[in-house]
Amino acid sequence: MAEDHQALHGHELALRFRCGEEEHQARLLGILSLPRRPAPRGVLIVTGGPQYRAGSHRQFTLLARVLAAQGFPVLRFDYRGMGDSEGERRDYTAIAADIDSALIQFFHSVPALREVVLWGLCDGATAAACHAPRDPRIAGLVLLNPWVRSPAGLARTTLRHYYLRRLVQRDFWRKLAAGRFQLASSLASLRSTAADAALVEAELPQADLYHALHRFRGKVCIILSGDDLGAREWDELIKASGAWRALAGSPQWRQVRIAGANHTFASAAWRAQVEQACGDWMASW
Repeated sequence: MAEDHQALHGHELALRFRCGEEEHQARLLGILSLPRRPAPRGVLIVTGGPQYRAGSHRQFTLLARVLAAQGFPVLRFDYRGMGDSEGERRDYTAIAADIDSALIQFFHSVPALREVVLWGLCDGATAAACHAPRDPRIAGLVLLNPWVRSPAGLARTTLRHYYLRRLVQRDFWRKLAAGRFQLASSLASLRSTAADAALVEAELPQADLYHALHRFRGKVCIILSGDDLGAREWDELIKASGAWRALAGSPQWRQVRIAGANHTFASAAWRAQVEQACGDWMASW
């Protein structure tokens, strides 16, 4: 059985590599899923935080093995301060050097590699997209429920999706009748938040994300959960902006929606759909 597994999937290697300035270097840990005959296109999985290389429900591990079985080498790693990597903990806005270090190690470890797709979930997706224009070897992006939260966007999404759904639920009306829920004050607060936040929204990270995706010339695959607030925030962002709609309408972009899925695609069926969508997209160009 072990020989059959190796013939199909190749093997996995644990990699240690350095990141950061010489006086402040940290050693990062990555796992390389290496097919027996690697394709020239690979996948670098950029984790969100707080998260490590296996992913929720081992999603990243399982995805890497599925893609490796199709011939795509895959590297998943812990950035500084996460999992088994050294260094101080940081958020997704401060991992550009970590991604660079992982790319250096990836190309060094797989001589056949010519280009890479960055794959990320939530803020890992946003970090991957912001990094993509910096390296011409990055040919594509797979972005699952990209993190685009802003106070205004959250307020709009909550109004349209949470409260409208609550209006048809009996327990909502029971709480309202019993005085345990102040609808008017809650709605007024949300409207005020949306109005105030809209004044500074252009300064928020989603503006950086837009500019990065606008500069990126590779292919983009967006995968959205059917039952996730973050995915609805992405939808609202696209609806609210002509510039975002034009960007998302590019022939280089593809969007896939996994009906009923939660934020981390927790079921085997949802993960299988993600794996299928990624494999089909990777093989289509």
